[in-house]
Amino acid sequence: MRAAAVFTIAAICLIAAAGCSAQKAPAGRWEGIYESQDMLIVARVETQADASVRLSAPDAVGIANVQNDERQAIRTRLARGLASGWDAVAPRKMDFDGKIFRKPGGVAPQLEWNPKNNAATLYVYMGTQVIKIPMHSVSDFSDDPWKN
Repeated sequence: MRAAAVFTIAAICLIAAAGCSAQKAPAGRWEGIYESQDMLIVARVETQADASVRLSAPDAVGIANVQNDERQAIRTRLARGLASGWDAVAPRKMDFDGKIFRKPGGVAPQLEWNPKNNAATLYVYMGTQVIKIPMHSVSDFSDDPWKN
């Protein structure tokens, strides 16, 4: 009887450990934009199978009173900054559960991947506001994601 109980406990522990093990992450590239009256964000993400993530998301906030031509200049500046600074973005190891990337040991999602359509959602935390940016898969990054 004791042996059966020990075996059952050991089996449960092994199953639990297998469920907690790291999943192979998708390797790919995504880009997306976010635009509201007061904020612009342009984002680029690259992931590797080991759950390393390169991410850049320059933004402009507090632009509610900006005229249309100046808003376009801000979009251009953000896109150029994203493209020119990309080589300096270092990969960061994340935890990945098969769908969500989180900072190691963290709870808050950083990137959510949808395996059905290979799309992703980037979570940007601005103070108490959480902005979810739809990201589309790309083979190569664009010099101007606003045009896509």
